[in-house]
Amino acid sequence: MLNEVRTQGFKNWVQTMVYIPHFVSWVVVVGIFYLLLTTEGGVLNEPLYAVTGQKIAFLLEPEWFRTMIVSQSIWKEVGWGTIIFLAALAGVDVQLYEAARIDGAGRWRQLWHITLPAIRSTIVILLILRLGKFLDAGFEHIFLMLTPTNREVGEVFDTYVYVKGLTQSQYSYSAAVGLFKSAVGLILVMGSNWLAKRFGQEGVY
Repeated sequence: MLNEVRTQGFKNWVQTMVYIPHFVSWVVVVGIFYLLLTTEGGVLNEPLYAVTGQKIAFLLEPEWFRTMIVSQSIWKEVGWGTIIFLAALAGVDVQLYEAARIDGAGRWRQLWHITLPAIRSTIVILLILRLGKFLDAGFEHIFLMLTPTNREVGEVFDTYVYVKGLTQSQYSYSAAVGLFKSAVGLILVMGSNWLAKRFGQEGVY
């Protein structure tokens, strides 16, 4: 959608606003969400209490944990993907779109038959690289969001290794867990790269 914007100034402004959170520390991101969602003077909870007479403990209730983690990750990292895909879209031959319009193709037809095939290799490479971090939820992010009440749904490999290895001194066990996570990531990268080559793509290596 951003690539279709014709007003260059507006396009640059949106791109900047989307990309800025990528440079923000997870501490700042979690702090912002804390100010928004805390039950003690939270920006969202105060109006909610004024309307319904109730407050929602977003930061403590387990059912809200995954929603917050996913929304924070999208808000912070979507800008990086935007930069890469816009760069890939800039390399698409404009004459292909002109020929398609002459043949009567609409926007959706152009998207399906020109845009997506042109950036297919970029999509595949990014997918392979992301699969390598499939089990890597981000220690700092999760650790900052964990509380005793939501730990049952928030515990991930990285925080588990931290608890077992550093706080409980089970070094060999925590090393084995970390090695298992790395092995799964390696298998996912190699498997997805093999599948990409089977379907005619270049892959990562």
